[in-house]
Amino acid sequence: MTTGLPTGLEGGPFGIATHEVAKEYRRFWEREGSAALRDVSLRVPEGSVYLLVGPNGAGKSTLIRTLLDLTRPTEGWAEVAGLRSDAMGPRVRAQIGYVPESQKWGYGWMKVGRLIRHHATFFPTWDATYAERLVRVFDLSVQAKVGKLSKGQARRLQLLLALAHRPPVLILDEPTDGLDPVMRDELAGLLSEHLSETPTTVLISTHLVHEAETLADHIGMLQNGVLKAQLSISDLRRRLLRYRAEAPEGWAGVTTLNGAVVRKRQSGREAEWIVWGEEREIVEKFSGSGATVREASPLTLEEATVALLSSRKD
Repeated sequence: MTTGLPTGLEGGPFGIATHEVAKEYRRFWEREGSAALRDVSLRVPEGSVYLLVGPNGAGKSTLIRTLLDLTRPTEGWAEVAGLRSDAMGPRVRAQIGYVPESQKWGYGWMKVGRLIRHHATFFPTWDATYAERLVRVFDLSVQAKVGKLSKGQARRLQLLLALAHRPPVLILDEPTDGLDPVMRDELAGLLSEHLSETPTTVLISTHLVHEAETLADHIGMLQNGVLKAQLSISDLRRRLLRYRAEAPEGWAGVTTLNGAVVRKRQSGREAEWIVWGEEREIVEKFSGSGATVREASPLTLEEATVALLSSRKD
């Protein structure tokens, strides 16, 4: 992983924050010396959309469960909407619209309409008119039994329950899992509309990075329980660039870039490097090594994520 990426966000206020959170599972720790989470200090600016990415097993769901006080950290602490999760778990959960990765239900015998009415009783801010509109948008039958819903229908119901009380915080763990391509596209528009109507801090954990590209303001990259990077999307696009250069015969590369190089490929005299840093300085270093940069271009969010999470130090 490149060493130059920032891992902290300054300023605030933060709608979601963790403070050096660690979570150890002894059965793994004793055998492998690993932890589910290690000193994670997540910072989600209030009112922003934060994309949390990482491979399977990175610790994303464990981190989310820590925010909800469904899992207690071994060290450190978390806060949501200014409330400490381990001290005020019920109050914290009341501030959150949550879509879990799992689609297991404890109300399989209930009809959809009854579950919606039951859920509404727990939230004074429940917007019944909005809930009715979401029933139509998500094409849900209020007479269907929850336990008989398809995976896609169950996910749409979870989204309705998370959105309809217009919470100040949304935590969405793989929110499009089970949705067809049309509904995935409609959900992006619905979330954008929701955010324009309701001040909300949003944390989205997903493998489908491209689906959140138009919404996200910030990104965090979790790998092996460690927060490897945390920054604004604008900084990522400005400072992580693909450089295409023409190199002389026998070119040895740009040794002065060190850990700033995320990925490099070379075919003959054509070099393509992905590098983190200020464009002017990178171009000068290429020039100083004898190569000529022909193009410096930003990556898509998905390309940047894949490159950073798969990179290794040279």
